[in-house]
Amino acid sequence: MTDEAKVPAIDAVGPGGGAGSSTLPADEVARMSDDIVGALKSVYDPEIPADIYELGLIYKVDIADDRAVTVDMTLTTPNCPSAQELPIMVENAVSSVAGVGPVTVNIVWDPPWDQSRMSDEARATLNMW
Repeated sequence: MTDEAKVPAIDAVGPGGGAGSSTLPADEVARMSDDIVGALKSVYDPEIPADIYELGLIYKVDIADDRAVTVDMTLTTPNCPSAQELPIMVENAVSSVAGVGPVTVNIVWDPPWDQSRMSDEARATLNMW
């Protein structure tokens, strides 16, 4: 994403859940983070020809010391027809990353998604300027 404010946080969390207090090596966290972003970019909303990462649907990714990954994401609307399948697609994509443990995907509604969360790449793909 080109707008830094819209890039989801990917944090390594240590015991007690504190971001940045992970015991995982920094280079391993960086590799996993890059690979997780790549995996998320492979997931497309079946109704929208842009990936969910560039659409701004991913809000946060936490990598725990035990390599469990928690993803907070939203949907374009509470009535999204893909509400059942997208979290499963995200879980499967992130689970495919080498070194990742169990994956939990949470659907969150705060803040609500709007078009301002989309990257320039998604805007160009959807011709939404």
